[in-house]
Amino acid sequence: MTIRRHALLLGAALSAAFALPAFAQTEIKFGHVGEPGSLYQVVGDEFARRANELLAGKAKVVIFGSSQLGGDKEMLQKLRLGTLDLSLPSTIMSSEVEAIGMFEMPYIVKDRAHMARIEKEIFWPDIAPQVEKKGLKVLAIWENGYRHLTNNRRPIVVPDDLKGIKLRVPEGKWRIKMFQAYGASPSPMKFGELFTALQTGVMDGQENPFTQIYSSKLHEVQKFLSLSGHVYSPAFLTAGSRKFASYPEPVRKALEQAARDTQAFVYETATKAEADLLAKIRQSGIQVNEVNKDAFIAASRGIYEEFGKEVAGAQALIDRAVALGK
Repeated sequence: MTIRRHALLLGAALSAAFALPAFAQTEIKFGHVGEPGSLYQVVGDEFARRANELLAGKAKVVIFGSSQLGGDKEMLQKLRLGTLDLSLPSTIMSSEVEAIGMFEMPYIVKDRAHMARIEKEIFWPDIAPQVEKKGLKVLAIWENGYRHLTNNRRPIVVPDDLKGIKLRVPEGKWRIKMFQAYGASPSPMKFGELFTALQTGVMDGQENPFTQIYSSKLHEVQKFLSLSGHVYSPAFLTAGSRKFASYPEPVRKALEQAARDTQAFVYETATKAEADLLAKIRQSGIQVNEVNKDAFIAASRGIYEEFGKEVAGAQALIDRAVALGK
């Protein structure tokens, strides 16, 4: 063997030997918009614990909550650029992949068992490949939760009660269309700006799961909570495809396993939190009322029809999702 050949082989061996330890110095940055005490914060921390145990020093997941790294839209862009490793978007994903707008259809997801069937039968085989084409990779489906209405104008019982109400909504076109159909004046806004907008009257109301309402103290600047449960929002633990593919295989496998294994904890935590948080929100003095869900379902027919016509293959997805709920 020549000296040059020996040197090349030695260099390759050293590179291989030091590749993984070098990666061990890398943080896996995980950003989300949840405030302390939110479901996002609790399950994000649990995922980090599980992932770091599996990573065993090969890398370390570090959480950046409270929109420290931007809103959902900015963080998705950072995933594509490779400047962020993981985020937990929810509604915004319907603007990335039109088929995900299925989850924006009012009352389409009956319960978590129904959602599990939709995930298995529809999301992974049909929708996940569409997400990959956008430069993103979903590691697991978690939860943001069932969304309810709060506002400072009046109790919301039927859709007509929303007329003239300035309502903050997430950045997703189908949520905007839904509330326009109900008669509200919806405006997309970053979650991190919402409390001040409600406090100052820039917005009259908003819609979110209890965990986001309570952890961000939105109930403290709202007079009415209407238990609409109009949308169940999945949350998608998401990576940038290119950046994720660059990780050593043991790192990828550890993150994927931890993401899947955390899902049961997410559902268990979310289910328990719903009853606990509603009781705490009631104690603040906010007026709580039930809504006429039949009236909201009737007012939602148009949005279903529009989604079915506008998005290729959407009607088939809706039909399959509804069938899985029977």
